[in-house]
Amino acid sequence: MRTLAVLISLCLLACDGPGGSDDAGIDAGPGTDSGRELPDAGPVVPIEWAPIGSIAEDSGEGSFRFGAASAATQIEDMNPDVDWFVWTQPPPEGLGEGTDPIGDAVRGFSLAIEDIALMEEMNLDSYRFSVEWARVEPRRGEVSEAALAHYDAFIDALVARNIRPMITVHHFSNPLWVDDPRRVAAGETCGAGPTDEWLCGWGDPTGAPLIIDEIAEHACTLATRYGDRVDEWATFNEPVNYLFASYGAGVFPPGRSLAFSGLDAFLEVVRNIIRAHAAMVDAIERCDTVDADVDGNPASVGLTLSVVDWVPARSGAPSVIAADVEAALRMRYLYHFLLVDSIRDGTFDADLDGEAEEPHPEWRRDLPWLGVQYYSRMGVTARPALLPVINLTPCFPPLGVGSACLDPADPTHWVPEMRYEYYEPGLSTILMEYSGRYPALPLTVTEAGIATNVGRRRAENVVRTLEQI
Repeated sequence: MRTLAVLISLCLLACDGPGGSDDAGIDAGPGTDSGRELPDAGPVVPIEWAPIGSIAEDSGEGSFRFGAASAATQIEDMNPDVDWFVWTQPPPEGLGEGTDPIGDAVRGFSLAIEDIALMEEMNLDSYRFSVEWARVEPRRGEVSEAALAHYDAFIDALVARNIRPMITVHHFSNPLWVDDPRRVAAGETCGAGPTDEWLCGWGDPTGAPLIIDEIAEHACTLATRYGDRVDEWATFNEPVNYLFASYGAGVFPPGRSLAFSGLDAFLEVVRNIIRAHAAMVDAIERCDTVDADVDGNPASVGLTLSVVDWVPARSGAPSVIAADVEAALRMRYLYHFLLVDSIRDGTFDADLDGEAEEPHPEWRRDLPWLGVQYYSRMGVTARPALLPVINLTPCFPPLGVGSACLDPADPTHWVPEMRYEYYEPGLSTILMEYSGRYPALPLTVTEAGIATNVGRRRAENVVRTLEQI
């Protein structure tokens, strides 16, 4: 197995949530570590870590990096042209979805350089971040030199501190002109066809090819501009999560719920995301011609996937019923393997039965590395089966509460902010499953962590994650 151990120490989905005992689990006491007597762990034993290496080439096998990851929309201020801004802004400016407007987030745009000083203080040697497409191209065809220059300076500052940059091209967010959630919520259709103001989304038969061309052009712009300092690229962050949340269940912008009302339409969105990955790979490999890290490859273009230790469940309890066991296996295939198989083999499993029947040789691309992003163990049940065709219900709170969602095996591992259990052995299990299915594919843990403001819980999570790697 080729596993490049990369520990991502910052949880991205909820780290700006409320602190104190509400995110600390039952072991948190009053919500801080202050005044608590902790057991003596004994003398500190020095550990010799291998230096950072190539993410994809043979020379990187056995290397180690300790880094962090972020998404532009989750951390950056002054970002009104992204779909998430209007999705979360209260009416009448926006749709008021979610619990809090993104607003100025944690001012990650204004404080970008100051944040690098924090990374240096943490002894990080790598940082994965997204360049906000909506900031670079707020209106179709209008590229902001100021935005590009901002990320130029940011990358320069990372490199000056020996922190290796990795750029994610698409991390859950789009410019409003891709698929404006306000138009979707208003029930507007694209009967007149896409326009520069609204390309009608990833599922529109006319607009989607235009979006694919646009994001490939955007990827080339980034590769041309930053390729002399950046060799590591991710096309999409967690595309399966993005697809289900944005176009399947409608809980991310643009808010389309095709998985429950038009599965064929949803599957066409999946195909378009795979097409977009292929187009971005070609664009980045064409436009990044400088081997910045001197590993023999100017551009290593992969992607990152969310992974979950899916286990059988029934009525909120672990299950050994055959139908639930089979449902958990189907979920592991759909969540972990279907997309990777499609990219590597140039095929598509349209009926989701585990066997690809559609040939798409035009999709086939080398996948030089895969990012694995692990946070939890979750249940899957065959009764009730709320998702058609695949005939199962996964735990995606509130979906699956009372049926697929399980109580934690160890209550101290419950993560209240996220409503799931951190179960450390699941990471090792999944790494071994990937290694068995794709023996030559380099794996990198590009995210792992815990949503908490309690330092002791976060530190233990880091150690337990390293043990599993």
